[in-house]
Amino acid sequence: MPASLFPRFWRRVAWLSLVLFSGQALGETPKSVRIATVAYVNAGQTTFYGPAEVIARDQWLQRQLAERGIELQWVPAATASVGTFVNEEFANQRIDFALYGDLPSIIANASGVSTRLIAPGGSGNHVYLVVPPGSEARSIEDLKGKRIALHRGRPWELSFAKLLDAHDLGFKDFRIFNLNPQAGGAALSAGRVDAFFTLSDAFLLEDKQVGRIIWSSKQAPRDWKMRAELWGASDFVEQQPELTQLVVTAYLKAAHWAAQDENKDTYQGYLSKSGQPLSVLQREVAGEPWSSHFSPLYDQPLRQHYVDAIAYSRKAGLIRGEVDAERLLEPGFVEQGLRQLQLQDYWQAE
Repeated sequence: MPASLFPRFWRRVAWLSLVLFSGQALGETPKSVRIATVAYVNAGQTTFYGPAEVIARDQWLQRQLAERGIELQWVPAATASVGTFVNEEFANQRIDFALYGDLPSIIANASGVSTRLIAPGGSGNHVYLVVPPGSEARSIEDLKGKRIALHRGRPWELSFAKLLDAHDLGFKDFRIFNLNPQAGGAALSAGRVDAFFTLSDAFLLEDKQVGRIIWSSKQAPRDWKMRAELWGASDFVEQQPELTQLVVTAYLKAAHWAAQDENKDTYQGYLSKSGQPLSVLQREVAGEPWSSHFSPLYDQPLRQHYVDAIAYSRKAGLIRGEVDAERLLEPGFVEQGLRQLQLQDYWQAE
């Protein structure tokens, strides 16, 4: 290219960049809406975890987007690395929404990847402290100085920290082994650790008679539970409120269907495709109202959970940047969706 054309060339590049940026800023309709969620493959068939499977099955969202000339794209995430994967996808603007956990979301926002919690994921999931069957330990205090398997940086680390704090203990009082759930369960079975802090797979360890649950978050306040929510990229949420509302409304429709007692067995059948036996899924929710597991309300336990999660993340060195708990929460889409679906009174705030 002749030297005399360089200034003209770069002016052209700058002009095109400005046009593209202006189009995005004005909320130019995207060609697709991309949602990341945990997925499993069984016999060549992909199954999404939780309400995402119901959304995909009903195809209401897909039809609504198609009417607007927009494609719905599901982005599968492996459960072993969902937090890291989703954060990378958000950071590289390859997804618009994701169903995933609290700590990874906080870490993303602290690092400058701005997202918003646009629909709470129910009352949360329980966590469990498991020891070998022959262990004399009856509480976390009995394990002081012992070896405990815990997957660091995953959402249930916060629950573990709350358990320690409630007994005036800290991480320094134990020998923590950073192991994922599969490795942690194997380590407990082989006697390489004295305890294992995990999710509902704790029931499988009891069924195999290689573990015994000595504590669970069923004995604790609700804000101790592990949480996963529907998150949206802040730019997309701000620039595409109509499309964001469609995604949230689809999520609410799925949550309402799943929350009905007559659909409990079908919904748990979907969940069992992840490899969890129905008996485990049933014990996980035993003793609690079924519908509460799908509550999309921004109630006080949820708000307190994120205040505590941010404070812990900073204390534990998981984040350095500031994160405002209230700024993370974007309740307007749920409020509007519940009105549209006439479900304002279906769930009650605690």
